[in-house]
Amino acid sequence: MAIARPVRALGLAAVIMWCFFLYQIFAPSAPIRRPGEVGWDEYDPNLEPTGEPEGILMHASNEYAPGIENSARINATLLALVRNEEVDGMVQAMRDLERTWNHKFNYPWTFFNDVPFSEEFKTKTQNETKAECKYELIPKEHWEMPSWINKDLYDESIKLLLDEKIQYADKISYHQMCRWNSGMFYKHPALADTQFYWRVEPNVHFFCDVDYDVFRYMQDNNKTYGFTINLYDAPQSIPTLWPETLKFLAEHPEYIHENNAMDWLTDSIRRPDHNKKANGYSTCHFWSNFEIADMRFWRSKAYDDYFNHLDRAGGFFYERWGDAPVHSIGLGLFEDSSRIHWFRDIGYQHVPFLNCPNSNKCKGCTAGKPFEGESFLQKEDCRPNWFKFVGMG
Repeated sequence: MAIARPVRALGLAAVIMWCFFLYQIFAPSAPIRRPGEVGWDEYDPNLEPTGEPEGILMHASNEYAPGIENSARINATLLALVRNEEVDGMVQAMRDLERTWNHKFNYPWTFFNDVPFSEEFKTKTQNETKAECKYELIPKEHWEMPSWINKDLYDESIKLLLDEKIQYADKISYHQMCRWNSGMFYKHPALADTQFYWRVEPNVHFFCDVDYDVFRYMQDNNKTYGFTINLYDAPQSIPTLWPETLKFLAEHPEYIHENNAMDWLTDSIRRPDHNKKANGYSTCHFWSNFEIADMRFWRSKAYDDYFNHLDRAGGFFYERWGDAPVHSIGLGLFEDSSRIHWFRDIGYQHVPFLNCPNSNKCKGCTAGKPFEGESFLQKEDCRPNWFKFVGMG
């Protein structure tokens, strides 16, 4: 007996649905992208709820009151390299950090300038804090172009950098700033007895209340360096930085730490064009406009010898080597990577990039979005590689 056409159609549909059901059960599942894996570009761990870091924490108390003897404060300062004309931007940054953190702990501020600070600058900044403010002049020998730099070669190099559209390439003060932040600041007499610092720049923003002493966190949990933002650099600005680094390592292999972050520094998979143009360096670096660090590392023989090698090579002037890649390479090679900490709970912005945790302690930023502006900025985020090769800390 022939089966009616509608019945045949229903039977075929049932067979198809059964096959689809079996496929869903037994077919290999698509890989789930995890933080740090190649191809992981959209998901941000700051979408997950964020609390205080694990470890020993010292919270605010009366022992942090301003001006008292035997306070709970340790040997640390908030540090800013800033010009007189940037006073309003500095006040804005201070106001944010004092509101979210330092009014509870009253750590001193230390300001540096290559010219004397104006009375206006001193008055406006001191009005923003109950903590002590210090105003320091950078010695000329720490700031001026060193004697071994060939001025004619410098001028020709600047033309090439401008052809590559490298930002600030023709500003001598920018080159001087990068060199000072890379290897001169920790030699200033005003910091001779200071161990920890938190670098703060004008016009940055802080979004989240932080209720523990970050300097004590660094000390008590054996941390050397803390960052919030991790980016790729412009490879055209540092083409010989990695080759010079390899020359130094060939002379001093003993300085390389066994638990280094070499894979993060040399990755060629996620941004192969950067690695190629930078001659073997991924260009990943901690964005050093925010950094909390133990200056004993910069003063170590390994790092100081490394800086002196780079300084003599001339790349701070012939190219545009920044303190961010120099600091990052030094840390990635000579320090135990477990002592480098991502402060995911500190909301921070230096336009156009930011760190915004998912926390009820944060206001004014969107959690899980590491940039503001066009979507192409997403690819500049190098945290996935840090998480892949080192971890989230």
